[in-house]
Amino acid sequence: MSNSEGMARYGWGSSFPQFRDASPRSVRERLEAFVADSGVAQRRAWADSIPMLQREVGEVLADYAHAHDYSAVLEYELPLESRRPDVLVLTRAAVAVLELKGKATPSQADLDQTAAYARDLRCYHRDCATRPVLPVCVPMQATGYLGDLNGVHVAGPDFVDRLIGSISQDVLGDPLDPEAFLDHDAYCPLPTLVEAARELFESHTLRRIHRAHAATQPAMEQITAAIREAASTNSRKLILLTGVPGAGKTLVGLSIAHARFLDDLAVPREDGKPTTPAVFLSGNGPLVQVLQYELSEAGGGGKAFVRGVMDYVKYYSSHANTVPPQHVLIFDEAQRAFDEEQVRAKHARTPGFQGGKSEPEHFIDFAERVPGWCVVVGLIGTGQEIHVGEEGGLIQWRHAIEGASDPSAWLVQGPPSVGETFEGSCVPFVASQALSLDKELRFHFASNLHRLVGLILEGASTQTTASLATDLDRQGYHLRITRDITTAKDYLRERYAEDPEARFGLMASSRDKDLIRFGVANDYQSTKRVQYGPWYAEPEDAPLGRSCRHLRDAVTEFGAQGLELDAVLLAWGTDLTRSGGTWSNARAKKYKPGTHVVSPFQLRLNAYRVLLTRGRDATVVCVPPLGELDETWEYLRSSGFLAL
Repeated sequence: MSNSEGMARYGWGSSFPQFRDASPRSVRERLEAFVADSGVAQRRAWADSIPMLQREVGEVLADYAHAHDYSAVLEYELPLESRRPDVLVLTRAAVAVLELKGKATPSQADLDQTAAYARDLRCYHRDCATRPVLPVCVPMQATGYLGDLNGVHVAGPDFVDRLIGSISQDVLGDPLDPEAFLDHDAYCPLPTLVEAARELFESHTLRRIHRAHAATQPAMEQITAAIREAASTNSRKLILLTGVPGAGKTLVGLSIAHARFLDDLAVPREDGKPTTPAVFLSGNGPLVQVLQYELSEAGGGGKAFVRGVMDYVKYYSSHANTVPPQHVLIFDEAQRAFDEEQVRAKHARTPGFQGGKSEPEHFIDFAERVPGWCVVVGLIGTGQEIHVGEEGGLIQWRHAIEGASDPSAWLVQGPPSVGETFEGSCVPFVASQALSLDKELRFHFASNLHRLVGLILEGASTQTTASLATDLDRQGYHLRITRDITTAKDYLRERYAEDPEARFGLMASSRDKDLIRFGVANDYQSTKRVQYGPWYAEPEDAPLGRSCRHLRDAVTEFGAQGLELDAVLLAWGTDLTRSGGTWSNARAKKYKPGTHVVSPFQLRLNAYRVLLTRGRDATVVCVPPLGELDETWEYLRSSGFLAL
């Protein structure tokens, strides 16, 4: 196999016979040349493991005639990433992922790391989508088969040949073509939100992941067609796109904002001022900060790419005669739009500010100023209203359209579930199922995480939740729990020790008042000092030590919503506890007198819904050893969180 341009990078790749017959030294030298920064421990591990692997490959060749078609790939660098599984074995239409550990018993982090490699190959490798991928953790000091632990086969080096032989017997067909398997384009991982924003900003295109494309393309096509129709008929539309957490709503919004077809649809202005096809607006301050921080190198501090809703409202509401340059206004988390009272509170001191309107009413006003045509796209999540003033919900958009200067000029499009909000309205509503995203992309296509979290927060039976958690574990999404925060931190550091690009961080609820005793600084002053851009983006060894990987600075639901990490360490607070078989927020910090809150309890549930769905790979919950949290610990553990 050639390790050339256009192919994936790897240290060694060959057929089984070639690998068996090569001198261990020549294999080791190839690996050392490929991994230029390998240390003494890594080189020693190769020296110990290569002869063992050659022996096991030889035994497979002796027992299975068709094994001459098999291939061994060592230190395969996953394209677009920096991770490297130790060994890939390509057999007849199946793949085995071997992670070698210099110990007698693997840790939970070892098992979960191995499972994650297999999961990612299944999700993102073209040749693994319909083939078995066998995760195998090999503790080098063990012997025999240690069992199937959380979906990972654990075996000593002497048993590797039998594991490879087992999938050889179970799966028939043509052998995998190693040249095609190692093609650079064969593996295309789902980008994080920040990676996607960077790709769109720099190239106006986004890598195509087959499964993600299939899940979001109908919505993209529906919104694109609606925009083209609005432009051709000089009309105005409100398009509402709903989705479960992690379904790709924001990715769809960002893609639409930078779609090239919009360049040809702008209507020239009489004043000769330039137009901009679209703007992506978010009321999520931390999200705006993170994206602008990441994109600052492109010029303008990233502000041309994503803007804050509050700044947009502030400017155009205080300049009543100013026309926005955009024809497409994309409002992220539209269900969280501020009501009239909160808008007034936020902008009361702005010179020229025209009050008396909610954010949706302001946006419809802005859209009506745009000559010719305009489309407002609202991206809608569910159950994530966490700020004061966000509890008004979608009904605010109905009221905004009905209060427009010419309601008859508007058409609303959305999924059938939104149609109830517009029943009896004077504004026509067109339902389209394509505008509902129900597949969880963020979590590597593991299904039902949002359903599991919802059931837990509803207090469902642990039999139901444990079954869902087991399914998630098999799909490669890991829910872990401990009562010791050091154990949680050690797990994450060990799991991602070989993946410097991974991001994991500490999160906690804003209304808890006890976690600070356990070293979790979730108080207002501490979290206010966190700089979200560096916290989410910087590597562990960056200057000033602001990276989330230090597991020192905590962010709350306000700094986490709409953003993501590879894994989250969630310190569970006493602001939401199980007591007598039900959830209670009795110990939560109270809101200030006069604060306009409809349901403090619902805001707590929503906060934990956000915190429990921020990790792409895993959520590790630490329940402090407080008596008032004992029932919470038992409920979560019985609900399927695996104790570390």
